[in-house]
Amino acid sequence: MKNLKPVFAAAILCAAVGCQTIGPRSLQTTHPQYNHAIARTLDEQFLLNLVRLKYRDNPFFLEVSSVTTQQTVQTELSASVKFLRGGDTLTPSAGVTYKETPTISYTPLRGDQFLKQILSPVPLEAVLILTQSGWSVERVVSICVERVNGLDNASNASGPTPSREPRFEKFQEMVGILRELQLADALELGAAPGQPDADGKMRPGNDLVLRLRPVAALVPRIVRLKELLGVPDAGNELRLTNNFFNRPENGLAVRTRSMMGILFYLSHNAEVPAAHREAGLVTRTLAADGAAFDWNKVTGDLFRVKSADARPANAFVSVAYRGKWFYLEDNDLESKSTFMLLTQLFNLQAGQIKTVAPALTIGVGG
Repeated sequence: MKNLKPVFAAAILCAAVGCQTIGPRSLQTTHPQYNHAIARTLDEQFLLNLVRLKYRDNPFFLEVSSVTTQQTVQTELSASVKFLRGGDTLTPSAGVTYKETPTISYTPLRGDQFLKQILSPVPLEAVLILTQSGWSVERVVSICVERVNGLDNASNASGPTPSREPRFEKFQEMVGILRELQLADALELGAAPGQPDADGKMRPGNDLVLRLRPVAALVPRIVRLKELLGVPDAGNELRLTNNFFNRPENGLAVRTRSMMGILFYLSHNAEVPAAHREAGLVTRTLAADGAAFDWNKVTGDLFRVKSADARPANAFVSVAYRGKWFYLEDNDLESKSTFMLLTQLFNLQAGQIKTVAPALTIGVGG
């Protein structure tokens, strides 16, 4: 029996070592999987809601508010001994049982949350944050802003697909100039200084300042920019406000879209199967000459959703809806960039919203 003790001790040691290493290994395995699954489902939800809006179906937002897992490790150790004349035999048996029970909590977006995050206009501060985070001013302004002074950026596209073509050409020219100035480091966007109140105390404001640097080669472009904005005599510091009824002299009144407006704006360029158009499932926008209007002119350089009969192999994200597949191509970098910006905007809008208790908690059996 003395020879059996080392074998038995070795079995116990193996079981103990297994218990000590299963935790870190579990973290390395499960964390990337949950990260990937949540990111993918949120992308699919955004795309699904965009397609729903194209068909004038109600969007619905369901957030994953928390994910917790309970991990259980059970060890089992046994041995059987046979006493024989020629010598005793020991048959050890050891096992480790691993069980994971995740609990996923979902929170629907509704009430005050829905109002603030989806229906409230994007604040000018969000435009500032995004442009200072490395995003193209052309992309941010084109998506978030529907009007600057007298320039209209397809404001009728911030709702269900309109029947008549939008106005957008001069606005596109304006944001194109802003991008030129940004690339030449001749444009700065920052917070405007506060203004005194009735008591003479400085109060912080929500306005922004657009500062132009008159580089010699870009002076004609700056002149054209001011002409488009309707402030030809303004200096090189333009104050931006969201108050159209109290616009500063030679300043810019800016009206931003809500997240819902942005989703509508981007949804119009979703490719719809011919059978769905012929069945009247989507609105047909007409140009001034009566021909079908091409929404690719408005958002084609920013975002495009394609459709297919079968699940596409080259999709960055795809969803099935009304018997068809809708997707973003994996090599369409412009659409992917806009989709990423859309996600960041959504998170920015959620920044000041209080967390509410989950409406639905599902424990997934292991």
